[in-house]
Amino acid sequence: MATLTDRLDYILGRKAARSLEEHLGIRTVNDLLRHYPRKYSDGTTVLDENDELEEGEHVTFVDVITAVKVGNMKPQYDKKTKRTRTRKYVRITLGRRKPVVTATFFNADWMLNDLVEGTRLILSGEVGYFRGTLQLTHPAFLVLESPSGRMIGSKSMKTIASTAGATGDELLAAFDRDFFPIYPATAKLQTWEIYACVRQVLDVLDPIPEPLPESFLREHNLISEDQALRAIHTAERAVERDAAVARLTFDEAIGLQWALVQRRFSDAAGSGPSAPLRDDGLVAALRKQLPFKLTDGQEDVLKVISAELAGTRPMNRMLQGEVGSGKTIVSVLAMLQMVDAGYQCALLAPTEVLATQHARSIRDVLGPLAMAGQLGGAEGATRVALLTGSMSPQQKRAVRDEVASGEAGIVVGTHALLQDAVEFHRLGMVVVDEQHRFGVEQRDRLRSKAPDGITPHLLVMTATPIPRTVALTHYGDLETSTLRELPRGRQPITTNTIFASEKPAWLNRAWQRIAEEVAQGRQAYVVASRIDENDTGPDNAPDHKNGSDKTKAGRKSEGGPPPITVLELFDRLRAGPLAGLRLGLMHGRLPADEKDAVMNAFRTGEIDVLVCTTVIEVGVDVPNATVMVVMDADRFGISQLHQLRGRIGRGQHPSLCLLVSRLPSTSHAGKRLTAVASTLDGFALADLDLAERGEGDVLGYNQSGRPITLRFLSLRDHYDIIATARAFCEQRYRRTPDDPRLATLAAPFVDSDRVEFLEKA
Repeated sequence: MATLTDRLDYILGRKAARSLEEHLGIRTVNDLLRHYPRKYSDGTTVLDENDELEEGEHVTFVDVITAVKVGNMKPQYDKKTKRTRTRKYVRITLGRRKPVVTATFFNADWMLNDLVEGTRLILSGEVGYFRGTLQLTHPAFLVLESPSGRMIGSKSMKTIASTAGATGDELLAAFDRDFFPIYPATAKLQTWEIYACVRQVLDVLDPIPEPLPESFLREHNLISEDQALRAIHTAERAVERDAAVARLTFDEAIGLQWALVQRRFSDAAGSGPSAPLRDDGLVAALRKQLPFKLTDGQEDVLKVISAELAGTRPMNRMLQGEVGSGKTIVSVLAMLQMVDAGYQCALLAPTEVLATQHARSIRDVLGPLAMAGQLGGAEGATRVALLTGSMSPQQKRAVRDEVASGEAGIVVGTHALLQDAVEFHRLGMVVVDEQHRFGVEQRDRLRSKAPDGITPHLLVMTATPIPRTVALTHYGDLETSTLRELPRGRQPITTNTIFASEKPAWLNRAWQRIAEEVAQGRQAYVVASRIDENDTGPDNAPDHKNGSDKTKAGRKSEGGPPPITVLELFDRLRAGPLAGLRLGLMHGRLPADEKDAVMNAFRTGEIDVLVCTTVIEVGVDVPNATVMVVMDADRFGISQLHQLRGRIGRGQHPSLCLLVSRLPSTSHAGKRLTAVASTLDGFALADLDLAERGEGDVLGYNQSGRPITLRFLSLRDHYDIIATARAFCEQRYRRTPDDPRLATLAAPFVDSDRVEFLEKA
């Protein structure tokens, strides 16, 4: 007998088990039984004359061969024998059906004596059509009455037949069913082979222990684990399969949440650096000198964060909020609380532009409080260090020394902070900005630079609002705080769409509007989706392995003319509609010093219009910029457009964002742009983005580079199930943290050899 945790080689044999592992990553009984059918073929055993089948549909026939054609394949050279061999193919006609049904087998020399007229057999495969003939190419088959008396057929069908222990008409009964499960398969491991393995395992499987309480099953009207895992593969009635799906949906939700709660609570088991809030330190000093009042939302979030920093349990918190909602000042006050307690803080940013912006803005808001050891520095001040990859070796060495000695209380940097050469004196807190650009492994690598025995507090920030279900799943190892209220005095942003192919005059008016704003002393952005013709995606968007921000819309357009590049756009504007204005060019391939120079010139007003790519998507703060024109906006995703729009509306003047597309307004992309223009609510757009892209894109890739797969659980439709699963797992973990049955449910999400952990949206 077998259990869910048993290895398959003990049940199926080494060869079959190796094939399942090699092609599908399936190793245990649990893995195999949770490789669910992707669909079921209904009523396909013996078809009526009037039945119609669609191409690609899986079908099973039981009939007699009425015609046989044998032919030669193209000669092939055999390296072993060093001879050229000509193998045979055979094409058989099945019964006297309309349309005609044929099946073709290649390399068929071994079966010619058994596939003869009058032979009765079973054929199963995917439907194809050629000139009105229904044809199956190399289908699974089994000869029911072989002239030679041998069992002839595909390995998978022979296995099913031998497992059923039947012959003749009894053998038919093993296949004569109202349905067949069709599994996700590969060219080298077909659905029938998987079905044969499942049947073999189920025949020896012990009753499956129930991981969930009986009261939980009754409350949610769920069948048992044992019933579900058997019915999903073998039940012939749809109502039984539906009940199995309902139960297995909960299994996925609970397995995922158990993996997340284990991570959440295992981090909590570490020793967090306690930093009680002081009323005489840098936090108090900064609050006194702030030129603005914090919003109620900021104050509420700070109370929660401050209390967690004062405790000995490491904080694991995500701070999400609208663009411009004031997350940065919250993080600065949190970091100062740690500095007041004698610890250092690291702020990790995805790009040099953003890291530089953060370092500058933190120094600006702190003023003398960030000038320790300098003339004019305040008593008890700290220092803010910046470390990026483009710095010279001498600059990097100087910053690393400042960090290692503890002189720098706040260290801002890019991936350069993760290098082994960077050593902290007493790291107590890690802040990760635009956290979707980083993975669990990267933020943990930075946390590991703390002194032995200390697990630094973690604050991750995102200006991309996250749908509720994604927050509970993909970011479920983090507690979540949300800032919805914008700081007082923020000006509204009007967003309009321009469909240039339908109303070209509107685009001309957009350039006039920029000129009018500049004439009033203000500035503008013009954004393109590509740097040049060799660019394949939105600028500054890394690939999936390093954390992608590309969306389906950003990678592929719905036709239309080729996108205008930023280099082409820059030349066109300065020679045409914006001639006479001071234009600057900014994109991700510029050297770091040129980027800094351009951004500084734009920030100080020396540049009127910044023609750029998405390198300015996050972190850039120029309050005087009041207009943004996004060219080929259909090539950006919803969240990316919302991020870009957040670069304006940051000052005292009303702002205008224009989304330009050369696709029709009635196209799918046109409707998406209209939806973005209709609201400034990033959380509503996040839900739209989830529906638009599908949860596969939103969940993204794990650390091994493979996508997280949820077979039944939907991030769009199952919020209540996910929330219920989270509450259940938290309650159960506190009582039984080593529950082996829930660990089995969580295996697909924590198996370190296969799926290290959820990461990157």
